[in-house]
Amino acid sequence: VIPHITDEIKHSIRSGAQGFDVCLVEIGGTVGDIESLPFLEAIRQIALEDQETRVLYIHLTLIPIVGGGEVKTKPTQHSVKELRSIGIQPDILLCRASQPLGDDARRKIALFTNVSQPAVISAVDLDDIYRIPLWLHEQGLDQIVLDRLKIEAPHADLSEWIHVVEARRNSSAQVEIAMVGKYVNLVDAYMSLNEALQHAGIQSRTRVRIRYIDSEELIENGPEALSGVHGILVPGGFGERGIEGKILAAGWARTHRIPYLGICLGMQVAVIEFARHVAGLTQAHSTEFAPETTAPVIALVSEWQDAEGRTHYHGIDSQKGGTMRLGAQPAEIHKDTLAAQIYGKRLIAERHRHRYEFNNHYQRLLVERGLVISATADGNLVEIIELPHVVHPWFLGCQYHPEFKSTPRDGHPLFSSFIDAARMHAQNQIKKQVEHEVS
Repeated sequence: VIPHITDEIKHSIRSGAQGFDVCLVEIGGTVGDIESLPFLEAIRQIALEDQETRVLYIHLTLIPIVGGGEVKTKPTQHSVKELRSIGIQPDILLCRASQPLGDDARRKIALFTNVSQPAVISAVDLDDIYRIPLWLHEQGLDQIVLDRLKIEAPHADLSEWIHVVEARRNSSAQVEIAMVGKYVNLVDAYMSLNEALQHAGIQSRTRVRIRYIDSEELIENGPEALSGVHGILVPGGFGERGIEGKILAAGWARTHRIPYLGICLGMQVAVIEFARHVAGLTQAHSTEFAPETTAPVIALVSEWQDAEGRTHYHGIDSQKGGTMRLGAQPAEIHKDTLAAQIYGKRLIAERHRHRYEFNNHYQRLLVERGLVISATADGNLVEIIELPHVVHPWFLGCQYHPEFKSTPRDGHPLFSSFIDAARMHAQNQIKKQVEHEVS
C-alpha cells in the first residue's frame, strides 16, 4: 500500500466532509481483498491521526443459515478477525441473514468479535426494502450511532417513513406500465426508473407493475405486445439497436391515447415518430442513428441548428462537458402547458446526460402540426415536448432524467402525474368494458 495513495484517499474523504456534521464512507468488496486494502488502511489512519474526529466503524457481514435453521457465525468471526489484523475494530455489526438472529447467536457473535451485544444488529431480509429503516430503528441502531459519535439529537420522528411503508402495503388501485428498452434482460439497468415509478405509486396508493418489453421484439413482432398496458415509458439509452422499436412504442401510445412518458432518448423517439407520421417528414431521424438523414430532427448537441437554420457548435471547453450535456441545468416552463400544470412553477432544474438535442430548424414545422414545446433551456434548447390535451390525455417527453430527483417520501411530479394518468386510463378501460358487457 503506497503512502501517496492512502494520503490521497484521506484527502478526498476530508475534503468531501467539509461543512457537514457526518460523513458516511462506504467501502465495498470483501475484507482481505487486495482491491479494498488501500481504502481500509486510509480509514484506519484517519481515526488514528485526527483525535478530534470521531470515527465509527460499521461492518456489514453475512450470516449463513443452513438446513434445519442452523446459524453459522464462523464467517463473521473470521471477517472481523481480518479487520482487526489490519487495525480496525468494528463498533457495530450489521448481520445480514434470511431470518432474524436470536439472542444466543448475537451473544456468541459479540463474544468472539469484541463487539457489545446491543451493537450486533440483525439485518434480516424483509418483504419490502422500505421496511428496513424501521426494522433497524426498532433495534436501536440509530441511537447507538448517535451515542458513539456523541451527537445530541431529538427522538427520531419516522411518521413520514411509516406512511411510505403503509402506502406501499395498502394500495387502492393497480396499473401496469410498459417499459420499452434495449436492456430489459438486465433489469438493474433501469433501477432508478423502477424506483421512481414505485415512489409515484406511493403518492396515490397505487401498486405499479412493470412489464419489461424488449424494443427489438416490437420490431420483429409489431407493437401489439403493448396492448392492455395503462402507460408506456421509453427510457434513455445509447446506440442504434432497438431504436425503431422505441419509435413504434411512441406511435402506439400516441395513436391509442395511452399515457406516454419519454425520458431523454424516449423524448427524441417521440419527436421522430411525430415528425414522420404527423408532420410528413418520412425520413425524420436522429444523426446519432442515421448521420446521412435528410430530416435530422434530432442532432448532436455540438451541431444543432436554430430556427433560422444556423448551425451552432459547443466546443470541448464549454459548459456542456465536451460533446455531452451533463448535470443539473435550469429550464423555463411555458405557461398553459401540461408541464406547467405538473410542476406548478416556472423555473426548474433537472439533471442531464445526453449528447443529442431537438433540432430547432424543425421547430416551427412540428409546432404548426400540433407538437407543443413546453419547456426550454439556454434560451432555445428544447427540454420538454408534449401533445395538447384535446389530442391526447397525457403525452410528454423530457430531455433530462427526472428519476434522479425522485424520493420515496416526495416522489417526483412528472412520475406522479404519469401514474395518475395511467390510473385514470385503467379506470376508463374498466368502465368501457362494463358498458360493453351491459350493452
